[in-house]
Amino acid sequence: MQKLTKQVVLWLSASIIVLGLASCDKFFGTSGDLVERVSDGDTLAVKDVKGNKFNVRFACMDAPEVPHSQKERNSNRASDRNQFNWGAKAQARLQQLVKQSGDRVILNITDSDRYGRKVAEVRLKDGTFVQEVLLKEGLAKVYRPYLNKCPSKDLVQKAEAQAQQQKLGVWSDSKFTNPWEYRSFVKEGRR
Repeated sequence: MQKLTKQVVLWLSASIIVLGLASCDKFFGTSGDLVERVSDGDTLAVKDVKGNKFNVRFACMDAPEVPHSQKERNSNRASDRNQFNWGAKAQARLQQLVKQSGDRVILNITDSDRYGRKVAEVRLKDGTFVQEVLLKEGLAKVYRPYLNKCPSKDLVQKAEAQAQQQKLGVWSDSKFTNPWEYRSFVKEGRR
């Protein structure tokens, strides 16, 4: 009986270790999804290991907008120029992070949005949480309307608070308009 108990304990221990490693593999040691394009500061076009292509919207945060049309690119409005300037900085930083990871990211998909994009927490191959980096550097803001769907909500709120306290990125700019407010103004024609 004692021998059988030892075998069961050894088997259970080995199973727990294997399961633990498998769950860690979610972020570390996998090849990840290939980033085909950094669309802006919080959206990626990716291809998974099976060849499926889809767009990923970052969970938990909202980055400043980039111009989407020639009219927007040519705009001389101060509010547009300010938003697009910060949007370009967020996009460039995200491109840098993705490149640093060999154009591969590990996704923790939490939802889908109304545009059919996957909403995900995004990590680099080394485990770096991309949303945390962008928020800590003041290149994005926590998107509170969907924070309840954010598994790392405490971490992102802490990262944002740190940037706000240090007046980094958009927190240093008194003329910056939150991206969700900017989109609302554009939609209503009030920008």
